[in-house]
Amino acid sequence: MAVTTPTDPKSRLFVALDVPDVKRAEALVSRIGEAAQCYKIGLELVFGGGIGLAQSLKKSGRQVFLDMKLLDIPNTVEKAAANVAALGLDYLTVHGTDRKTLDAAVKGRGSRSMKLLAVTVLTSLDAADLKQQGIAMGPTDLVLHRAIQAKAAGFDGVIASGQEANQIRAAIGPDFLIITPGIRMIDGPDGDQARVMTPARAIAAGASHLVVGRPITDAVDPAAAARQIVEAIRTA
Repeated sequence: MAVTTPTDPKSRLFVALDVPDVKRAEALVSRIGEAAQCYKIGLELVFGGGIGLAQSLKKSGRQVFLDMKLLDIPNTVEKAAANVAALGLDYLTVHGTDRKTLDAAVKGRGSRSMKLLAVTVLTSLDAADLKQQGIAMGPTDLVLHRAIQAKAAGFDGVIASGQEANQIRAAIGPDFLIITPGIRMIDGPDGDQARVMTPARAIAAGASHLVVGRPITDAVDPAAAARQIVEAIRTA
C-alpha cells in the first residue's frame, strides 16, 4: 500500500516507552501530555503488561507502534502478525533479514490497515559487529539491500538509522516510511547506540518519523523535551 509522510510534525515523533511496567509508562504518558501523540511499545514493556496499555493508548486516540521485531519460521510470523493486526494497532516491526519472513508478515496482516516495518540493521550495530556475525556487507549496503527487499515484499517502510535514510529515500522514493531510532541531541550521550543522528539531521536526510526514548523519557521535563524534538522536525 502507498504511504505518505504526515504533515503534522507531532505525528512524526514516536516516544519510546522503554520502561519495565505499565505504571511507569502511564506516568510518562501523563507527564508528556499533549506534547506527543504517538508511542512505541517494545519488548521490555510488552512483557510488563504492554499489550493492554497499547490498546488503551489506541482507544484514547493515540498512534501505537508495537516494536516486536518478529523473526521466526514463516508460519509463526504469519500468525503472530495476524494476531497483532487484529488488535487494531498502527505499526508492527518484523526483522528484515529474509524474504520468507517478510512475505509471511504481509500474508498475516492481510487487508488490515496496520503498517509493517522491516528492521534493517539495529542502530546499536556497526561494521565490526556485522563482521563478527559473518556478514560481509557494511551497515549502509546491508540496510539498503534489506530496504529494497522489504519494499518488494509489500512492506510500508523500514526501521533504519538517519545515516542511511538518504540512500533509502533515493533508491525507493517518497512513498515509503523511514522510521529512525538512535536519535540523540547534540549535547546528549550516545548510550548503547552506534549509529546516531540529531533530530534535524535525520529529518533532513529523509526520515519520515523519529523514534526517541531516553532523550525524552529520562529528561527532567519530558514534555519540554518532546516539544523540542517536534520543533526540530518542524524546522528541519
